[in-house]
Amino acid sequence: MTSASTWCLALGPLALVVSGLAAGTIDPRRRSAGRGAAMAAAFALALATSAGAAVAIHGPLATGTLGIAGVGLGIHVDALSATMVTLVAFVGLIVVVYSRNYLDGDPGQGRFTRWLCLTLAAVLLLIISGNLFQFALAWIATSVGLNRLLLFYPERRTTMLAARKKFLASRLGDLCLVGAMVLLHRTFGSLDYAVLFAGADALRTTANVPAAIHAAAILLVVAALLKSAQFPLHGWLTEVMETPTPVSALLHAGVINAGGFLVLRFAGVISLSTPSLEILVIVGGFTALFGSVVMLTQTSVKVSLAYSTIAQMGFMMLQCGLGAFPAALLHIVAHSLYKAHAFLSSGSVIDLARASWSPSPGGQPHPARMAMVVGLVLAVTLVTGTLFGATITAQPGVFALGAVVMLGLAHLVTQSLDERPSLYVIGRTVALAVVVGLGYFGLQFAAERLLAGSLPPVQALRGPLDLAIVALVVLAFAAVTVFQSLLPGRVVTPRWQALYVHLANGLYVNTLANRLVLRFWPSPPPRRTAIVPSTPASGVQP
Repeated sequence: MTSASTWCLALGPLALVVSGLAAGTIDPRRRSAGRGAAMAAAFALALATSAGAAVAIHGPLATGTLGIAGVGLGIHVDALSATMVTLVAFVGLIVVVYSRNYLDGDPGQGRFTRWLCLTLAAVLLLIISGNLFQFALAWIATSVGLNRLLLFYPERRTTMLAARKKFLASRLGDLCLVGAMVLLHRTFGSLDYAVLFAGADALRTTANVPAAIHAAAILLVVAALLKSAQFPLHGWLTEVMETPTPVSALLHAGVINAGGFLVLRFAGVISLSTPSLEILVIVGGFTALFGSVVMLTQTSVKVSLAYSTIAQMGFMMLQCGLGAFPAALLHIVAHSLYKAHAFLSSGSVIDLARASWSPSPGGQPHPARMAMVVGLVLAVTLVTGTLFGATITAQPGVFALGAVVMLGLAHLVTQSLDERPSLYVIGRTVALAVVVGLGYFGLQFAAERLLAGSLPPVQALRGPLDLAIVALVVLAFAAVTVFQSLLPGRVVTPRWQALYVHLANGLYVNTLANRLVLRFWPSPPPRRTAIVPSTPASGVQP
């Protein structure tokens, strides 16, 4: 493809912007409300699919930077951005079509459609950017659009508090991104991706990395962590459930992945700085464990999904910190598709659970059998990973997530032993675990080969700290798996009840954040509604 045809990829975000600006005139009473937005989203998806096919045939597409001194606008699409832009455009189309029916007749439907289209356009523009300056502009526009969607019902005080916490975290992330942009421009003299990536590759062959690169990498990492709702600034993500469901679907399946995409897009720069990678490992690993444990205690379907997203983003940051960048992209794709479906179908979860419920045939999970199954599952992970070269020393990030994925099957294997033991059921369950392991490591192997030109190769274990963190993550989730099986039988114990309450409240980290925000940015008092006395019925004395 020529440079001129590559510029056509910007027509997708442009169509969404035009549709969003025109959506303000939509009459909610018309059945055609939102049709233009759906057509624009479908057009963006068609362009994204075409870009992916062009990259597969011709290789990366780039226009260069249209600007001054390497600062301006440009388009850059390689295997990484082609995958992400197709994913976001696909999820965006589903969310736009869903919201058209979800808000049918709502007085604010036009306003919602406008900001939904503008936010989706900003995310798409961010992904296809060929220049860090353009990336930063789209990054800030994404936060502004999301803030307007979160405040769709401004009278809800919880939503307002969540939007304010998100606003503060986003502005801090914006400052970090701008600071990194300034440092990179001073070091390389340009913000064009081609110049930045070539400069990073040149530094990789030298022994000394400039301090400015370490500072820029750390700022990029902090910006990504703030965007991805990592501990301890994660609370706003669990409090946006009072917004319309399409916002939650787009947020968890698209917008929040911008932090992960930032790390992947500039993985060549970040991988030069070991301190920045260690920050990703420590923060991501702890957030993954924290979110996963708290998720088990939530009674709200959407809040549980929100904590799941926090944990998944932590896993993704952990993988990036351990140098498993292709695995992190595969994780983003799988999580986005799963989480978009989970939120859009969350209203039917209770009905599905009731319809599929059946009385238990008896049998209680035994701790010894559960521990034995956990050990068996980890052994299968070790053997399967070794077949694909994903050992704990060669590919620690791939191995760590593979072990956690396989631990998810431990309950299924244990139930085959506890409920109605039979050789057929046990054999089928173990075979399923082996198939899942082969599928996971096979997909990681394929992703590494397909993204070889867009992302740095998977890094081996760097030292004792990374080994300790990987071992701690695997052992911690093994303990959580056993804990989850024991919890139902211990709920009457006072200590377990106290622990359950503390975990259900997220160890009160978000409560402290709320107090801090309300102290410096207090919410307005609730509006008082005048009480109008009712008129007595005819013939009835008051």
